[in-house]
Amino acid sequence: MFRRQTEGAVVCTSCGSLVGVRDAECLTCGRRNPGLWGFAPVLRRLGQDLGFVTLVTVTCGVLYVVSLLLGGPQAQGGGMLGMLSPDRVSLFLLGSSGAVPVFEFGRWWTVLSAGWLHGGLLHIVFNMMWVRQLAPATAELYGPGRTVVLYTIAGVSGFAASSLAGMVMGWMPLPMLRGAQFTVGASAPIFGLLGALVYYGRRSGSSAVRSQAVGYALMLGVFGLIMPGIDNYGHGGGFLGGYLAGRIMDPLKPERLDHLLMALACLVATALAILASVVFGLPLVR
Repeated sequence: MFRRQTEGAVVCTSCGSLVGVRDAECLTCGRRNPGLWGFAPVLRRLGQDLGFVTLVTVTCGVLYVVSLLLGGPQAQGGGMLGMLSPDRVSLFLLGSSGAVPVFEFGRWWTVLSAGWLHGGLLHIVFNMMWVRQLAPATAELYGPGRTVVLYTIAGVSGFAASSLAGMVMGWMPLPMLRGAQFTVGASAPIFGLLGALVYYGRRSGSSAVRSQAVGYALMLGVFGLIMPGIDNYGHGGGFLGGYLAGRIMDPLKPERLDHLLMALACLVATALAILASVVFGLPLVR
């Protein structure tokens, strides 16, 4: 199943045209090494997103369970929204972001790690449902590599905005305008995917994609304004980051090999951010 193909034709990973497995360039879209050294068929079996949705859901699930185990008896929470909520110390150790971790403790890398952590059972369930809804559609339009880059940039921009607002606007009387002292969740990168889809609709002239993405964003935005404890700055920053990143990478141009390399770099940087959170966090929580 996972054997490398060394001869014959394969499907170009950018435009879907048939190319020789040894071709240096796709004659249709110009992508270099369209057969990916014979591994293109293997990667295709992972799906249009190259397994990114599975990676997100499994990793977030594992980290959520770990955060519950680290929290001990305090991790049970209360009420429907607080059901099975990890405690703040556990989330801090694994890489929660916000004004306190970023500015008081200098844990700037948590803008990368916080999007893979969640504060409760319903929190992770709803976010993973949205990831499964939006990531495959984004991968189909932008390509899997650019989707990973979009997701990462949106998380960074969302948590950076939320952390900065938490430091500057913490005095505001309305909770929805204060930013976040501590924040986690995949909603910032999810809004980034929506921002990228909105840009795709505008760039391609597809009113169906644009209107549906705008509708989702407005619905989730209103929900964030109504429900307490929602990181609205993270949502807004993620949406803006995804929109701008989508514009820079231009979805109407074929995905290139360097986009896949950028995606790999994003995943490695995220893993290192989580590792750094644990390594540098242990002396602080003992």
